[in-house]
Amino acid sequence: MNGPTAGALRVNGATLYHEVRGRGPLLLLIPGGTGGAASLDAVADDLADEYTVATYDPRGMSRSTLDDPEAEQYVAEHADDALRLLDLLSPGEPARVFGASSGSIAALHLLTAHPARVERVVVHEPPVVEVLPDAAGHRALVARVRDTFRTQGLMPAMAVFAAGLAKDGDTTGPKPQIELPPQAAARAERTMADLPYFVGRIVPAFMSYVPDADRLQTLSDRLVLACGQESRGELPYRPAAFLAERLGTELVYFPGGHTGLTTHPTEFAACLRRALRA
Repeated sequence: MNGPTAGALRVNGATLYHEVRGRGPLLLLIPGGTGGAASLDAVADDLADEYTVATYDPRGMSRSTLDDPEAEQYVAEHADDALRLLDLLSPGEPARVFGASSGSIAALHLLTAHPARVERVVVHEPPVVEVLPDAAGHRALVARVRDTFRTQGLMPAMAVFAAGLAKDGDTTGPKPQIELPPQAAARAERTMADLPYFVGRIVPAFMSYVPDADRLQTLSDRLVLACGQESRGELPYRPAAFLAERLGTELVYFPGGHTGLTTHPTEFAACLRRALRA
């Protein structure tokens, strides 16, 4: 298979780096965290036999530059970036969309704001904690992360954030490192470079986002809520499970945990293929 074709798309306040591979109907993959398009390489390669697969670095991440590096970030603007890519690559035709973590929040907003452009959306562990009954506690977590980042720096803030995402009652400390595929290990330097932006701008903006649950109810036939098999009890798992129950839809399980697309890419791609067809 030939490698991906890279491009740059000017959007409001940013230039988006994106890659396209394969042929067939469009499938847009929206990354989460600091992984960028590269975190989706293995999954995109697996799906390129059936889809034209587009991946990209969200604005401010990796190769997607902001006109103003200090600009505040908004879920609606990130979703509009995804829409612009759909308009570029699949004009006039509804597309399939997958989002992971913070990327899945952008995908949810894309669905509710522009349903005519979306045929099916699969969202993996969207941390939309505002839907939860104990949202106030998670709001306080985001405030602690923001304050710790401002007063103590990146790594202390990451420690606060990681503790808040852990399973309820889990006091065993950090888990042993999973051995990542070589491609994932090679991305570590870029991931670290993006962490200050992620912690300082993306986490506060995205975890305070409130999805339109009533609107999602009317669009539930084209929405798939997914979680990692190893994520039960962790904070990112809970909103997807809560929404699936509220919307009366099935919660679909993918291999691994919150970062299953990186740790189990082949199995993850197979599950995503099934979810997109269902």
